Amino acid sequence: MTPDTGTVFDVVVLGAGQAGLSAAFHLQRTGLKFTVLDAEIAPGGAWRHRWESLTMETVNGIFDLPGMAKPPLDPQEPSREAIPRYFAEYERQMQLPVQRPVRVTSVARVDEDAHGLLEVETDHGVFRTRAVVNSTGTWTNPVLPQFPGAEDFLGRQLHTRDYTGFEEFAGQRVAVVGGGISAVQHLEEISRVATTMWFTRRPPVFHTEGFRPEVEGRATIEKVTAAAEAGKPTASIVSYTGLGWTDYAKDAHRRGALERRPMFTRIEPHGVREADGSFSSADVILWATGFRPALGHLAPLELFNELGGIKVSGTEVVAEPRVHLVGFGPSQSTVGANRAGRDAVRRLQRLLTH
Repeated sequence: MTPDTGTVFDVVVLGAGQAGLSAAFHLQRTGLKFTVLDAEIAPGGAWRHRWESLTMETVNGIFDLPGMAKPPLDPQEPSREAIPRYFAEYERQMQLPVQRPVRVTSVARVDEDAHGLLEVETDHGVFRTRAVVNSTGTWTNPVLPQFPGAEDFLGRQLHTRDYTGFEEFAGQRVAVVGGGISAVQHLEEISRVATTMWFTRRPPVFHTEGFRPEVEGRATIEKVTAAAEAGKPTASIVSYTGLGWTDYAKDAHRRGALERRPMFTRIEPHGVREADGSFSSADVILWATGFRPALGHLAPLELFNELGGIKVSGTEVVAEPRVHLVGFGPSQSTVGANRAGRDAVRRLQRLLTH
C-alpha cells in the first residue's frame, strides 16, 4: 500500500494493536476521516514478537476485539501465531484503513492554534491531522537498567524482548532479573534445562487466593487511573496486582526456581556480587525488567511533566486535548484497551464536531 500523505485527516491512529484496532472500529462509525499507521509489516502488534513457547494457555486472558469474537483457539498454539491471525481477520472483516509498514518518528503542532493541525512525521512522509490517538504500546521501549560493571560482563545479556526460548540456555547458569509475570515464565522454562537464580529489588508478592477481577481488578484500575490523572509515571499492572499462582508458577516453585534473592550489587566479568557480599557465577543475565510506554515520538509536543509522566483525563492528554493515549496507564490490559479506544473516540467526536 502506498501511504496516503496527501489527505488531511480528522484522526490518525498510531499503532494497530488491541487499543488501536478498538479505536479504529469506533472511528469507523463516526463519519470522521481517519487512518491507522502501523510500524509492523503484518497484523498482530507486539504479539508477533513473543517467544514460541508462550502459548494461548499461558498468556493472560485476551479479550475479544469489539464487534468480532475470537474464534476457538488451541490452548497449545503459540500466541505469536494465534493472535496475529485473529487481528488480521479482524482488519479484513472490518475493512479498517491500516497503512503499514509506516514508522512514526514525531508528532508536532503545525501552529499554536488549539484547533489547528498536527503533523505526524513518518518514514513515508508527513500526515496532517486534526487529532491523534496514540496506541504505540510498550514493546519497542524495554527497560534496560544501567548497572555497575555491566559493560565488563563476559557472558551474555538479553532482555525479555530478545527471548526466543529456553533451549538455548541448556547447561548454563542464568540470572533472571525482575519481579513480574515474564520473569516467572522465564524461570519456569529455563529451570528445566539450566541452573537459574532469581533476583528482584523487592520480595515478589503472590496471591494466596485467586485473583478476583470484580474486587482486586477494580481497585487496581482505580490506583493506576489516579496515578495517570495526577501526571505520575505509571508502573506495570502486576506491580499493583501481585503475581498469581498459575500452573507455570506452581511448576517453577516445585522445581525450586522461585527462591528469590535480593538484587545483586554489582556485575563482574564472570557473574554477580550478591547483596551479602558473596559471588555467584553466571553465564547469562536475562533482564525481565519490563517496558515503558513508547512515547518518544510525542516529545515535540512537550507533554511530559517534571515527574516524567503525562497528565491525562481519561484518555485525553490534559495539556493537548487533540492527543489521546490508549493502551496506556489503566488501559494497558486488553479489556482496558478496548474501553479506552471507545472512550477516546467519543471524546474526539465531541471535540471535532462542535
